[in-house]
Amino acid sequence: MTGGAADRDRRPPPLALTMGEPAGIGGEIALMAWRGRGSGGMPPFFLVDDPDRLRRLGAACGLDAPVEEIAAPGEAAGLFDRALPVLRERLAAEPVPGRLDARNAPAVIRAIDRAVALARDGAAAGVVTNPIHKTTLYEAGFRYPGHTEYLAELAGPGAGSVMMLACEALRVVPVTVHLSLRQAIAALTTEAIVRCGRVTAAALAGDFGIARPRLAVAGLNPHAGEDGHMGREEIEVIAPAVEALRAEGVQVRGPAPADTLFHEAARRTYDAVLCMYHDQALIPLKTVDFAGGVNVTLGLPFVRTSPDHGTALGIAGTGRASPASLIAALRMADRLARNRRAMSGALA
Repeated sequence: MTGGAADRDRRPPPLALTMGEPAGIGGEIALMAWRGRGSGGMPPFFLVDDPDRLRRLGAACGLDAPVEEIAAPGEAAGLFDRALPVLRERLAAEPVPGRLDARNAPAVIRAIDRAVALARDGAAAGVVTNPIHKTTLYEAGFRYPGHTEYLAELAGPGAGSVMMLACEALRVVPVTVHLSLRQAIAALTTEAIVRCGRVTAAALAGDFGIARPRLAVAGLNPHAGEDGHMGREEIEVIAPAVEALRAEGVQVRGPAPADTLFHEAARRTYDAVLCMYHDQALIPLKTVDFAGGVNVTLGLPFVRTSPDHGTALGIAGTGRASPASLIAALRMADRLARNRRAMSGALA
């Protein structure tokens, strides 16, 4: 075997990118991401989608991006430089940008299923998911609040899935996610905080390569409860979780007032923040880096990232969508997958 052939055999597999909602911006930002492959740091990826609709979409949006159908992920790396590799997933109806069609929901779900199966089999380095529109999926029988919960189901028993939002300057983990504020407060428990902290610390070490992860834990109430005068959740729920994590060897501090946790100097004192509810996590992340935020699912047996935005139906098909978050998600998935392979090799 020649040296070149041996090098090709040692190449990591490509990333699997799902179609997402076909009426949204997923297809065009995938084409844009491929067009930006020469800017450096873009890992090879293939898209699970309908190649014919991508060709039509590229032409309509004025995107010069050749599309080539592949039969298996192993073909992607060899043609990535000249065309976007696409593993065909047939759609029931021709997508119209901006117009939801429940007939295509089964294909959206199948694309996720196929990408996960390929990642678990080692044919894909990880999964990057384009945004979905849950209303149409519910009409097709989808019963999960979102990607994170569905991926945990696909991962099987024992998967401790936790949602992280990450950019270069900040990582945040909401302990409660898709709940109203009233429901989130009622659902907040010491056990939930400990579970999130445990999974986050393990992922920071194994996926992000941080030898001694440092966690900060936000309080729920103003001034972190002001010693119980503005609420007792910090005393009765959050502080016991911090102590339990410390007892497990996690380097953690809190509960800390959320209004002092996210400025630049504070961000240098931790590697991730456990937040008590959705907006406590996402508002600072999107303020710090709106375009570069990435959704990462921690605790799965495969790498999964996603752009931190929705389907953007209002601008779908116009070519005006920004691929920045998808590009960041692809690059982060590649980095996490490489860290996992390095750790696996070190343990072998």
